[in-house]
Amino acid sequence: MADGLNEQRTVRVADLLSDFRTLQYWIAAAPVDPEDQDDYYTEGWAALRQCSIDGQHILNCAAETRVPRVRGGPEEQEKAELQQVMLDAFARRHEGQKIYLRQQAAQRWISWRDQVLQGQRPHSGHTSQLSACDAQLRVELAAITDDSIYSDMRSSDYQMGRWTHEDPSLRHIQRWVRARR
Repeated sequence: MADGLNEQRTVRVADLLSDFRTLQYWIAAAPVDPEDQDDYYTEGWAALRQCSIDGQHILNCAAETRVPRVRGGPEEQEKAELQQVMLDAFARRHEGQKIYLRQQAAQRWISWRDQVLQGQRPHSGHTSQLSACDAQLRVELAAITDDSIYSDMRSSDYQMGRWTHEDPSLRHIQRWVRARR
């Protein structure tokens, strides 16, 4: 029996894909190479390069196109297909948001590092301050968790008045991500 919600599912998928497209734009626009190549292997620049790689991976990984045949006619089949696409789009947006937040933390690290160095090259007088920058980056990266991202994105969707009744669970998203590694 058709439930009449396929239009809402279609709009939800479009919203998720639009969000993902915006995230991909920001991910692709982030720098990956420092001006001074001596900084190439520092923590923040390594994090930015990894984010770029992760962003390309989430964009390029194949979607699950196999949808089981369901009973109930064309509308029920369309529902199953939309739910499959919704999981794919939701998981991509989730991973994109995680990458974007990691990039933002790394870019803050670059700003902190630049403030410490004030145009100079690192030397022994900077060691403790640069170590503090690195430690702060590690703290910020550790705070970017699947749980916090899922909660924040759900809250944001709700505040925007988006239809969220059939959003996949965090466990389903994590399963989707693991299947594409």
